[in-house]
Amino acid sequence: MSDFDLVIAGTVVLPSMIIEGGYVAVRDGKVVHVGEGAAPHAHERHDFGNALILPGAIDAQTHSLSQKNQEDFIWSTRSAAAGGVTTIVDMPYDEGNLVCSAEAVRIKVEHASPQARVDFALYGTIDPTEGASRIAEQAAAGVAAFKFSTFGTDPVRFPRISPPLLQETFIEVAKTGLTGGVHNEDDESVRAAMAKVKASGITDWRAHGLSRPPLTELLATLQIYETGAQTGADAHVVHCSLSRGYDIAADYRARGFHASIECCIHYLTLDEENDVRRLGGKAKINPPIRPRAEVEKLWKQVAAGNVTLVSTDHVSWSEDRKTNPDMLANASGVPGLEAMVPLFVKGALERGVSLTWAAKLMAANPARHFRLGQKGALEAGKDADITVLVNRPQVYDAARSGHNVVGWSPYNGIELPWTVAGTWLRGKQVFDGTVVVEPGLGRWVRP
Repeated sequence: MSDFDLVIAGTVVLPSMIIEGGYVAVRDGKVVHVGEGAAPHAHERHDFGNALILPGAIDAQTHSLSQKNQEDFIWSTRSAAAGGVTTIVDMPYDEGNLVCSAEAVRIKVEHASPQARVDFALYGTIDPTEGASRIAEQAAAGVAAFKFSTFGTDPVRFPRISPPLLQETFIEVAKTGLTGGVHNEDDESVRAAMAKVKASGITDWRAHGLSRPPLTELLATLQIYETGAQTGADAHVVHCSLSRGYDIAADYRARGFHASIECCIHYLTLDEENDVRRLGGKAKINPPIRPRAEVEKLWKQVAAGNVTLVSTDHVSWSEDRKTNPDMLANASGVPGLEAMVPLFVKGALERGVSLTWAAKLMAANPARHFRLGQKGALEAGKDADITVLVNRPQVYDAARSGHNVVGWSPYNGIELPWTVAGTWLRGKQVFDGTVVVEPGLGRWVRP
């Protein structure tokens, strides 16, 4: 009788090295051993040749419930499994249930659990009318981090947190030992820029970038990190589209402050002058997609080690909310769960960036960031969350794949040289390259 339940052989990608001719051995849902050479026998054995074997990705930023009766966990976790993502961290801005109390956390966990095909963790937030009074109870209830915004998208569902309230909130977050993540756009500056754009009469694809120039993002970034420095809180910028933002974060870290920073896959893939121009509302994201020169600067920040996490900021708006010819009238955000890992691998290989960064930025670092100690690594004792990519080029098409609630994607038409051929969650296969596991296997994970 074999000593292992599962062995997967191929090119093993770790944060510190790449093992060609390697393997991962699994027993009872946990990684037991990572080795090189002839793979041992197992009850279930897969030899993928030169395929890439990565730790299952942890997507640090998803919005499964932003639009009622639209995506939900039944679809977001399906897209995740098909994309090699084994844990999603869902944002608290749900339509009809702002996750700002222990009771709201309980409601969301009970709602999501029967639907989940992969594991999930949760962000919490605050209702500005209540102040920071419910931070501690949410931490006790099991949230993995907190999310706030310096810009008010909606006064109820996605409210602005003023500078004094952010300071108060960070003081309470620091007591929990968790991280305070913040949407980084200065409210007053954005509103002034938006008014200027509207007065100019510009409504096409150019309008969004003009309404959120770089300084609007950088001012908020400075506010977030300085608030963290003054309160002792772990401060996190949840998405940064500008190379300068990563320099700012690195400066704070060099001075001993906890200043982490996240890059979404769309900022590493899409550009303003080609993709936003072509896609219009389907490429409207906050902060906005920047010019191609900025995209290349971000890849240099990845290679320099100045990026903490890579995520999607995934949200699957129905198509009618992304196709208004008035650019600013469209909802902000795009789906990306199925495409993130292949897109990062493609971008890294094209630029000579080591694939070890894929294991760091989409697995090891997110696990550390959210205090999910059992996740994020192909190491003995960790959950056997594994993603396999094969060198089989395909042109991405969200509708054709069948794993997305919407048939549109800003990544449609991009050729991906490496394709997800299998995803394992705690040693159980949740995607075989074609079929995704039925709902219910995924679990809620907490720090």
